[in-house]
Amino acid sequence: MTDPWARPPDQPQPQYPPSAPNAPTPPPPGGAAPNGGAQPSKIKKLFSDPLTVVLVVVIVVALVAAGLLAAELYARSRANDIVAAATECVVQDDATVSFGASPFLIQHMTGHYGNISIETAGNQIREAKGMKAQVEIDDVRLQSTGNSKGTIGELTANITWTAEGILQTVQDSIPVVGGFVTGVKTNPSDGTIELEAALGSSITTKPTIEDGGLALQVINLSGLGFTLPRETVQPALDAFSAQLTQNYPLGIKADSVTVTDSGVAALFSTKNASIPAGETDPCFANL
Repeated sequence: MTDPWARPPDQPQPQYPPSAPNAPTPPPPGGAAPNGGAQPSKIKKLFSDPLTVVLVVVIVVALVAAGLLAAELYARSRANDIVAAATECVVQDDATVSFGASPFLIQHMTGHYGNISIETAGNQIREAKGMKAQVEIDDVRLQSTGNSKGTIGELTANITWTAEGILQTVQDSIPVVGGFVTGVKTNPSDGTIELEAALGSSITTKPTIEDGGLALQVINLSGLGFTLPRETVQPALDAFSAQLTQNYPLGIKADSVTVTDSGVAALFSTKNASIPAGETDPCFANL
């Protein structure tokens, strides 16, 4: 019989690996710090460095500036193309356009433009060969109302017309009279233009301003070889002048004309002009 008070035999004790001295406690799952707080993020650590913050700000500013510059250049290029196309349609020659130093994007957002310069190639203005225009436009306000796309506060155009261009235009555009003219000579001293013909004959004319355009007034007919009467020559020159420099759009009128050594210089201008809608003048349809 077993003694209930007997001591049980020694049982083997389970063996555990010895714990490493001073071993770090592994972090709990979920990124929590041992003390229960949140583990600092990499972004927070990154922005704790002042140099990094400065670099990030510089990069952001540079990207914004690059974007604005690209938008400014694109807007200017697009506006140049549109204004140049309208000018080329009016003068029937190539034209280049430039806007002033003011930020174009601001002008575009407000619809108020200034300091616009336009220069034509100098091949012709309409039928006037050898005529060139340097145009300055200011205070343009685009706002469609009825038959108008807006207004132009001020426009000035300096026109030059070479003697060679006058000769070609007269020969091509004036019936009968043009067939007699073989050369053009300018006389700045008395402000006249001499249309030279065969056998030493000539027509002396004086450029003047009439009805807002340029006109050529016959001063003298000379030479035995000239057989056309003055009553025939003057109406032909009047029709020729009206065709070339009158009825410009925007109410543009001639203010002055001067005879130079190389041809003729004239000043045209308009103020507070209404920009016609595309239905009124197709040249302005895309403005």
